[in-house]
Amino acid sequence: MTEDKNTNEDSLDKKQAAPAAEEVSAEEAAPAAEEVSAEEAAPAAEEVSAEEAAPAAEESPINYDCVSIFGQKVGMSRLFLDDGDSDCPVTVVSAGPCYVTQLKTIEKEGYNAVQISYREVKKTNITKPLAGHFKKSGSPVNRMLKEFRVENLNDFNLGDEINVSAFEVGDKVRVLGRSIGRGFAGHMKRHGFGGGRASHGKNSVMRKGGSIGAGSDPSRVWKGTRMAGRMGGDNVTVKNLSIVKIDKENNLLYINGSVPGANKGLVFISKR
Repeated sequence: MTEDKNTNEDSLDKKQAAPAAEEVSAEEAAPAAEEVSAEEAAPAAEEVSAEEAAPAAEESPINYDCVSIFGQKVGMSRLFLDDGDSDCPVTVVSAGPCYVTQLKTIEKEGYNAVQISYREVKKTNITKPLAGHFKKSGSPVNRMLKEFRVENLNDFNLGDEINVSAFEVGDKVRVLGRSIGRGFAGHMKRHGFGGGRASHGKNSVMRKGGSIGAGSDPSRVWKGTRMAGRMGGDNVTVKNLSIVKIDKENNLLYINGSVPGANKGLVFISKR
């Protein structure tokens, strides 16, 4: 009988202990589950916050009233417009990125201007004063430096990057470039002379330049007389060219018409 009582008491103790164990395990499991859910929710919250912050980080480009940029001429092509109903010749220019290296003010220099740099170069290939100039602006060390005048400097800061986003389709720009060198050329090719007559007793004058001045008075050749000589290699500016297309991923500008210079030549594009 005593053994039966002991076994009964043991079974009762086990039955009473089982719910207690279940309650303890449930209580212990609940915080664990809460911790897991919190840990799983944390990355989700981070992802959501990152997605919400992404559009804010992508600031809209500044709409400059007056801006300039360096570029390299890639070549000419054509674009089809209006679903292929029309086309136009374009010059493809790889523009920028350029960096603001100096801001000139009326108080100090006497005029407002922005200096930009282009085409990175090794720091060992420039002088120490120029290296200090780039260090002051916090911009990369570049080879080319050029400035353009502006009325308001509020849109520019030292170290700012200027790329194709500064332009919009339809903007009118002017492009400065160095024309292709033609070497020594004659009157007809260089200046468009018509040459001499090919008949009525004329001989060997078809491509001559003709008279270059009077005899006794002034007894000299006037300066600036159009004659044979070195042709090309001049700084040429073409105005009122329209931007037809902008490729922001590849930093390309598609400019309507021709641009001075050879392929891979340096050009300077300005919006006024």
